[in-house]
Amino acid sequence: MLSQLLAILAPLIIAVGAGFVWGKTQPNFPSEFVSRLVMNIGTPCLIISAMAKVNVAPSVIGEVALASALAMLLTGLAAAVIIRIWRLDYATYLPPVIFPNNGNMGLPLCLFAFGPTGLALAMGPFMVMMIATFTVGLALVVPKQGGTNRHLGAIFKQPVLYAMALSVALMLTQTALPRWASNTVDLLGGIAIPLMTLALGVSLATLKIHSWHRSVVFSGLRMGGGLLAGLVSCQLLGLTGLAKNVVLIQAAMPVAVITYLLALRYNHHPQEVAAMVVVSNALAFVCLPFLLMAIL
Repeated sequence: MLSQLLAILAPLIIAVGAGFVWGKTQPNFPSEFVSRLVMNIGTPCLIISAMAKVNVAPSVIGEVALASALAMLLTGLAAAVIIRIWRLDYATYLPPVIFPNNGNMGLPLCLFAFGPTGLALAMGPFMVMMIATFTVGLALVVPKQGGTNRHLGAIFKQPVLYAMALSVALMLTQTALPRWASNTVDLLGGIAIPLMTLALGVSLATLKIHSWHRSVVFSGLRMGGGLLAGLVSCQLLGLTGLAKNVVLIQAAMPVAVITYLLALRYNHHPQEVAAMVVVSNALAFVCLPFLLMAIL
């Protein structure tokens, strides 16, 4: 079991650690360029490449995505109650609890733990998180007087959405990609996970912690509450086996870095959100071995 856990976690820890060292020692890291490269080229190609290599029914991916969406909803409702009791700002504290790090950490973890099939299934929660971020997330953080309509169109500009639609269409029609196209998406998709993990490490190195107390509470709610919500969702939808394990891992992921970018863009206490990102990701490396031992 120890060697199995090491094989799963070591690549992720080393890659994030390399990014962390880079962020601490090198003054310049093209974060915006890397983000655009991953989201516009790497991840869309990774989605098509992963889906083309496994025999997974679209209905199963849909069930995993639905369970993840339900888990996010339940976690968000629990967070909303706590935020209301503590009289805190919803725009600051709700997005970090709702949106897990399904991309930078969730995708590679599911790949190393469950192979190509796990990676394909993990795309469902990742797409749910992306769509929710550009809809619910923006609705929460954009000033009311400005409206959100002009921002909601951003989701339709995301290549990952069309990559998922193409992948589903190929699966439904049982159409194989030409060899040249398959080799191309394999090549370009291969950049996504390494760059995701390196960028996560750089982000953790540059973000600053300003409030330990609330950061620990909301980080625990994001991961522990997310895991509990994932269990409830799987029970309600009858998910078992690999599909359930993927939902649980993705539901228990730490705070997504993108929530810090939203807080920074719309000035909702970005230091508080940065602290939640750092604390929750640190907790993840402590807690993930126990979660993996429980489900493997």
